[in-house]
Amino acid sequence: MAVMTKAGDKKAQQYGVTPQSVDFNDWYNEVVKKADLADNSPVAGTMVVRPYGSALWENIERWLDARFKATGHESLLFPTLIPMNFLTKEAEHVEGFAPELFTVTKIGTEELAEPYVMRPTSETIIGHMWSGWLNSYRDLPFLHYQWGSVFRAELRTKAFLRTSEFYWHEGHTAHASEEEARAEVRQQLDLYHEFCRDVLALPVVRGEKTASERFAGAVATYSIEGMMRDGKALQSGTSHYLGQNFSKAFDVKFQTREQREEYAYTTSWAISSRIIGAIIMTHGDDQGLIMPPGIAPIQVVVIPVGRKDNFDEMVAEGEKLAAELRAQGLSVKVDKRDGVTNGFKYNDWELKGVPVRVELGPRDLEQGVVVVKNRNAEEKETLRRDEAVSGMRSRLDGIQAWLLKRATDFMLENTVKVDTYEEFRAAIEAGKWVLAFHCGDAESERQIKEDTKATIRNIPLDDAEFFAEREEGGVCVHTGRPAAYGKRVIFGRQY
Repeated sequence: MAVMTKAGDKKAQQYGVTPQSVDFNDWYNEVVKKADLADNSPVAGTMVVRPYGSALWENIERWLDARFKATGHESLLFPTLIPMNFLTKEAEHVEGFAPELFTVTKIGTEELAEPYVMRPTSETIIGHMWSGWLNSYRDLPFLHYQWGSVFRAELRTKAFLRTSEFYWHEGHTAHASEEEARAEVRQQLDLYHEFCRDVLALPVVRGEKTASERFAGAVATYSIEGMMRDGKALQSGTSHYLGQNFSKAFDVKFQTREQREEYAYTTSWAISSRIIGAIIMTHGDDQGLIMPPGIAPIQVVVIPVGRKDNFDEMVAEGEKLAAELRAQGLSVKVDKRDGVTNGFKYNDWELKGVPVRVELGPRDLEQGVVVVKNRNAEEKETLRRDEAVSGMRSRLDGIQAWLLKRATDFMLENTVKVDTYEEFRAAIEAGKWVLAFHCGDAESERQIKEDTKATIRNIPLDDAEFFAEREEGGVCVHTGRPAAYGKRVIFGRQY
């Protein structure tokens, strides 16, 4: 098959997007901008999230926030500025974040006696506050989270995926026992998995990070990993068991039932706005984005089709149709733009990925029909109006299921088992995920990354939906030494 060159694709550059096969990076950047999700910011390394992107993020917030509250978690708000000395109290934490810190040294023209940092994450300041709030086992568990933004300097930025300021929730909990804290970590990991699978139509692999890939200061880090349509992995959410590391650093201790003093066991967990990048890169095609109906800001767009002399009448009819669909709890937009061709509107909403388009013209009105097109289908359908309305919910459910199957099939088809380093390098170079045994040595991980740009994405959990099979007795694909973990781990290049 001939590969289209950038120079020969001027029309796509002007009206559509560069095909994924030509340049996936250009395709992504164009979708973000042309679909009105985000734009460049005058502040280096940051983005401006536009209303369509903000509406998507609000839907994500709304779903997760309801689930957090349903499991007894309470929201709170912490300041953006954190005293620098807080970060230095946990050695691994400060070492992990030092290269990314934004530091505030002045107020006006006056030098501060001690600098602040713009929060890269909030374990330290939350630990400080918990130390004053916690006295007894009766106070536990603390189940807290906040929505906001954090700041981590990025040299190579990419909207939603890597920006110097990004948006997220950060959960922070404190418990009376290790068992309870570890159960919390797993609960949130499983919640993220459910959210990605059932709402975003993203197949993700639950697993534990290796020691060299852990969050700075954690005892154990767990992640969900998704495969993008270029074969790269995207860490889409994390849940950390912090043990007593931060409690000891910030004196977060309580009196037990036995009247002993003990440090609390803590956790933290997060999904950030990079999940929007995952939606784009998992569900896009050469026409642009395909929004999963479960999270789409606009599930159905109604396009009135008329001439100048009857356009207003068709808009009014479009609003009536939209009201019928909204009565089912659907999010519906009527495209009332005048002076814009129907073809432009069709392409615009295709690029934005709205799951279903409904066209309504004067002849359709007379015949009691509408024209319906699914975003994931080539052909349009002409249906009776009442049939189109009553079947819309199941139509959207069908698109949701199709997206999950498409993404799952792609991930499985592009994941291979290998047993030699030669096979490993060839598969990584071909843009695959690799399932291979590894000895668990951090230096070997470093050498593999330097050689192939691939890292261990995670060690799938025994009950993970994908790649959880245990295989005893393997040997490391890199060193030939006995394998650790009792199973193959996932290697891949990452965003």
